Amino acid sequence: MKLMWRIAKEAKRYSRLLAIAVTSTFMLTGVNLAAPRILTEITRLVTNVRTDGALDMIARYTAVLLVLYLFRILFRYLSNFMAHKAAWHLVQELRQRVYDHIQSFSMGYFYNQQTGDLMSRVTNDTATFEALYAHIIPEMITNFVTIAGVVTMLMLLNVRLALLTCIPIPFILVSGWFFTKKVQPKFRAMQRSLADLNSRLHDNFNGIIEIQAFGQQERESRHVTSRLSAFTNNMLSALNISAKFHPGVEFMTSLGTVIVAGFGGYLAYMGSLEVADILGFMLYLALFYGPIAGVARLLEDFSHALAGAERVIEILDTPSGIIDLPGAKPIGPVAGEIAFDHVSFSYDPNAPVLNDISFMAKPGQMIALVGPTGVGKTTAIQLVSRFYEPDSGRVLIDGSDIKDVTLDSLRQNIALVLQDTFLFTGTIAENIGYAKPEATMDEIIEAAKIARIHDNILEMPDEYDTQVGERGAKLSGGQKQRIAIARAVLRQAPILILDEATASVDIETEAHIQQAINDLAGTRTIIAIAHRLSTIRKADMILVIENGEIVQRGSHEQLMVADGLYRRLNASIA
Repeated sequence: MKLMWRIAKEAKRYSRLLAIAVTSTFMLTGVNLAAPRILTEITRLVTNVRTDGALDMIARYTAVLLVLYLFRILFRYLSNFMAHKAAWHLVQELRQRVYDHIQSFSMGYFYNQQTGDLMSRVTNDTATFEALYAHIIPEMITNFVTIAGVVTMLMLLNVRLALLTCIPIPFILVSGWFFTKKVQPKFRAMQRSLADLNSRLHDNFNGIIEIQAFGQQERESRHVTSRLSAFTNNMLSALNISAKFHPGVEFMTSLGTVIVAGFGGYLAYMGSLEVADILGFMLYLALFYGPIAGVARLLEDFSHALAGAERVIEILDTPSGIIDLPGAKPIGPVAGEIAFDHVSFSYDPNAPVLNDISFMAKPGQMIALVGPTGVGKTTAIQLVSRFYEPDSGRVLIDGSDIKDVTLDSLRQNIALVLQDTFLFTGTIAENIGYAKPEATMDEIIEAAKIARIHDNILEMPDEYDTQVGERGAKLSGGQKQRIAIARAVLRQAPILILDEATASVDIETEAHIQQAINDLAGTRTIIAIAHRLSTIRKADMILVIENGEIVQRGSHEQLMVADGLYRRLNASIA
């Protein structure tokens, strides 16, 4: 009930459309209830001895019946379209809200989630709200109102026979309750297995080069087969319960027809019930047991939809990892001073990553972080952009604790170039301009020149309009890396963060990137992570990190004189 109340609240903004749909549903039900009554009266006029005016009454009833059927077209249209309009607008809004909410999560959340599962929640699970509001809920209302109306009309025709036809209803309702309890966990499992399948497909399509290169097509086919089987088995398990339930409901509803045919026939034979009333009962029974059987079917659809709705609500109720604190203010344009004040951080309380890190980068300085893999270098720069919060200590920019400023204003002052360069499907110009959507073509070209990629772009068939492919698949690693640098340059942020900007490029491309970094030095504060130590020799200060602590600091020349980790790293690379 708590979930149902939450689902109802989500549709509050579309209450006007839903009210029109529900009102039209009531009117449609009224028309459907009135028609058999008129047909009963026409039959009564035909079967009775002819009287004066009977023919005129038949004509009038026929005209009324025609008008009712015309109104039925209108009410059915309003009922269906308004419910669908409200439902699909709600689905669109929910998809936007779920996507926006997912965007607000911290990086730690994404490391623990599968992309395919998140995609499934945005697209597949939100679609279940359309089924709820456009089909299940309106049909439930229609069915219950129809059942109540038909019972009333049957009572007016013959109380004893009406009560006898209601005998199967309690059994149908009880069996429906047990059915829902049994089938809903099956549909939950089905939704999870569908998300698991989407996740595997997403991973495999992204890693298709590795799959083919290592000849693992058969293995991955088996993995996909296992997930397809899990989905199919969960679906069939639910359908197996459904296949047993619905025939039982049909049998119980058919008992009503047997009762009317038997007991009603007996009453007609004894002269206690007119033939017209028998016809009326039969017509109303068609309206009566159809909705009862429909409720049983809707219980199945409802269980399916509820399983998807639960997954949507779960995302919406998950708190954002990093949010603006109360009273946070925009930081505005900054000079670029960065300070770590006794910062410690861990992903797991039992495995600290950074321990009591302190340093300062003055505006225009280049600070380099070096050290073995996995010692916390990337974590440190992610703290600057506030992708994570320190466990203790402070990160300050221009003397302001970044917790006290708005996220948007903080990140407007930072440009990132990551080791795993991501390019969006589109043109080179669009990817460079991503950092500044309002940028002119001249600004994009100037940024490309600074990144030493302009001449390379001009050699391509479509120059800046060249399509990069998914994740930049049509470009080399060095080209992607320099486009990423151009994108960061275009942002014109006072702080530039470079995470292994030359890790996966050849010597010639490394030289181009090094020239680009040298051109940027002094114009903004740069924090660079590098394994290739040649790229950070001109850094104003090099911080050597080992086991989450700064074990050395100084210029390249100072550190080479000292007998420490930095000199050993240089020797091992040489």
